[in-house]
Amino acid sequence: MTKLHKILKRVDVITQFFAIFICFTLIILLLLFPGVAHEGADLGVHLFMEALFPYLLPYLILTSWLLRITSKYTAHPFLLYVKTYVISALGGFPTGAAAIAQLVKSQELSQREAAILLGICHCPSPLFIIGFVSLDLISDVTIGWQYLIVLHIFSLLLLCIVYFALPHHKRQKASQSIAARHAFAHSLKDSVPTVLVVCATIVFFTTIYSVLLHSMNHFFTLNNNLQIFFAALLEMTNGLRLMQLNYEGTLLVLALVTGLTAQSLSIHMQVLVIAKSNAIAFRPYIYMRLLYIAVIPVLYWLIFI
Repeated sequence: MTKLHKILKRVDVITQFFAIFICFTLIILLLLFPGVAHEGADLGVHLFMEALFPYLLPYLILTSWLLRITSKYTAHPFLLYVKTYVISALGGFPTGAAAIAQLVKSQELSQREAAILLGICHCPSPLFIIGFVSLDLISDVTIGWQYLIVLHIFSLLLLCIVYFALPHHKRQKASQSIAARHAFAHSLKDSVPTVLVVCATIVFFTTIYSVLLHSMNHFFTLNNNLQIFFAALLEMTNGLRLMQLNYEGTLLVLALVTGLTAQSLSIHMQVLVIAKSNAIAFRPYIYMRLLYIAVIPVLYWLIFI
């Protein structure tokens, strides 16, 4: 145990020094290329307002309101699991994480259940898939519905496995009925910080992507595939746009499916902020996302291509 403790402590120190190096490097790049940073921030704001904000804010408010006024009707663990998944499936990320955090606060979910469900109740909004990806990018609604079918069937199977595998602690007795107008006011207030987190992460990562790409092009030229990879790694919506501009046919479909499943650092950071703010373990979420990345594109390939 002593050796393991020393190794972990050394890894932690190395990680901290690496983080400091990254911070200083990015600050210097932002100072060297303020115009590029401004363009990247403008791109992030545009992507957020055009592709995410119209779909995200109404669903966050409505799902938070729904959780408050239906808690006494979903006391059974399975009904609670299904309700949480349906809310995440309709609202998109990070609606699922926000809903799980709220259920932890109300003691309807245990910390262990929340950590596992965080990776399952994490779905893109059907409005985003159909409206932005299917119609705006590829003009084919069928592909969007095919992806949603594969994703939700796999997720629901995992949800059932988790329900039977995890022990269910006795829930806190449902609180007295809350007046609808009060529940709505609290939902409106609680949804604003989540929207700000989403906006901040998107603007931050699109800015960093623009500055890094501009600075790297001073030393060597990145090919299109690497540019798309880094864009999708940092911010998914921007990556999906670049895929549509550079790929076509089956390659485009598989790239979009993989990008939608893997998502991006900006999305995972949104979930991380929500999880850590509510003391929910984040490691199970990472394992679950790796499982999705390995399974969903393969299933889509085998079934539809």
